Amino acid sequence: MRQLPEADRDAIRLAQDPNFYRLLEQITATGGCAHPVHLSGSTTTVDGATGEIIHHYDTRNEPGERLFVRCRNRRATICPACSRLHAGDTYHLVRAGLLGGKNVPDSVRHRPRLFVTLTAPSFGPVHRAGENCRPRRDGGTCEHGRPLGCGAVHAPDAPILGQPLCPDCYDYTAHVLWHAHASKLWDRFVIDVRRRLASSVGLVQSHFARHARLSFARVAEYQKRAAVHVHAVIRLDGPTGPGDEPPAWGTAELLTDAVRASARRVRVGTPYSSAVSELTLRWGAQIDARPLRTDSEGPDDDAVAAYIAKYVTKGASDTDAGTDYPLSTWGDIEAAAVSEHVRTLMRTCWRLGGLREYAPLRLRAWTHTLGYRGHILTKSRAYSTTYAALRAERARYQGHTDLPDAITERRWRYVGSGHTPGAALIAAGIAEDLAESRRLALATAQEGEWC
Repeated sequence: MRQLPEADRDAIRLAQDPNFYRLLEQITATGGCAHPVHLSGSTTTVDGATGEIIHHYDTRNEPGERLFVRCRNRRATICPACSRLHAGDTYHLVRAGLLGGKNVPDSVRHRPRLFVTLTAPSFGPVHRAGENCRPRRDGGTCEHGRPLGCGAVHAPDAPILGQPLCPDCYDYTAHVLWHAHASKLWDRFVIDVRRRLASSVGLVQSHFARHARLSFARVAEYQKRAAVHVHAVIRLDGPTGPGDEPPAWGTAELLTDAVRASARRVRVGTPYSSAVSELTLRWGAQIDARPLRTDSEGPDDDAVAAYIAKYVTKGASDTDAGTDYPLSTWGDIEAAAVSEHVRTLMRTCWRLGGLREYAPLRLRAWTHTLGYRGHILTKSRAYSTTYAALRAERARYQGHTDLPDAITERRWRYVGSGHTPGAALIAAGIAEDLAESRRLALATAQEGEWC
């Protein structure tokens, strides 16, 4: 026994416990969550009319007198089981806004819809993949003595991709401040699209909401250079939302023109600082706006939903940008397992966060995300369903519903989180089995369609 790994010894100990099967049920109920939350308490459901106790549950009868619940972490690097669940919810949330379902009418698939990509501007030349990285006929060096070009052919997974040709020439300050204002830049962009649509058809801009409504779902993605760019699904509805048809003038071509013009036009200014001055921020020159069509002439709706769902589960280790956990000291930055380019961005975040002018940006609190303060996925209110609605629907499907005339009293408190080494080994096996079962079920369904 002593020669066995700690996880194996702990798993054997758990298997010999009289409450092992109940522990196994709890781990299975969480889908093999890697870092479950431990709760202690009770739930009592009483008939509101008679006062009769309908159901009572207490964790005193559970192993360790605690109940496991999912951590719900979206990152696959933290919890593969919960990230798969989050990806599934995201897929249905985005897909419902494209094709209908989940209380969204099927008619939305015939509305003007775009798949839009907005990028960050250039903060300095970086190494890139392709036939030649950055060829220059005249060669030359920058003021710091480094080559202005690179004639090498880099592999798609080369570590040098995204790294600056000259770190001293790279504008790390603008990069960090752009991240800190990216969400505000998006808000300005959406407002400007509405204004441009109104102006293009002769409407008073303040009257746009009486005629149409702009709905969207967007996801933020880190590029190789550790700069965020945005993928978004944008849809034009009638004034009341997805249940209302857009006006006759609302076409995909008109929406595309408005999106492209607004992306080139909007600006956001940074607070003035004597150390940095005032910067004017904008979107990058690379703008892509492709119509989503029902006749298959364009990106596939399911593929778009799957792409967005796949990205929201990625952690920092997948994107080579930042860390999955907050950094609280300068020493944490130096110890982080990141590239020197990312580490310099973190240092810049920390330094700028110490300036009084940038205090509202809370840059030190967001050092681990390189200053980006927005959510990975955001959507407008009327785009489609919500995560809360999807979770409630799943609970109803699993039989967890409240009786209409019942009164439920809940008393819960947090008592811990995570697994012992042996329980973690068991949870990982359960999560892998469930993932394999889903994969086989999908393959079987596809074979049935092909037959």
